[in-house]
Amino acid sequence: MPGTLDARPASTRLDTWLWRARVVKTRSLGAKLARSGHVRVNGRRSATAHQPVRVGDVLTIALERSVRVLRVTAFGERRGPATEASALFEDIGVDG
Repeated sequence: MPGTLDARPASTRLDTWLWRARVVKTRSLGAKLARSGHVRVNGRRSATAHQPVRVGDVLTIALERSVRVLRVTAFGERRGPATEASALFEDIGVDG
């Protein structure tokens, strides 16, 4: 229908996405990880938790024992089970 608005958001916060995708256990840990500089969004180091993430972005995440490279495929409306979380990204690389 012409003139209708798309209800899906164009982006979401990095910390929220990390939490909903089950990369971290809490949103505050997602914020801490994003602020620490251990997350790159499309090759650029993130310095803030509110960094916008869009579908198609590639996240390089340096975790304690590995580096994960994930392509964002969706945002999710909640932090659901692992099967739901796995639909939010495509794992395109793992190191470690």
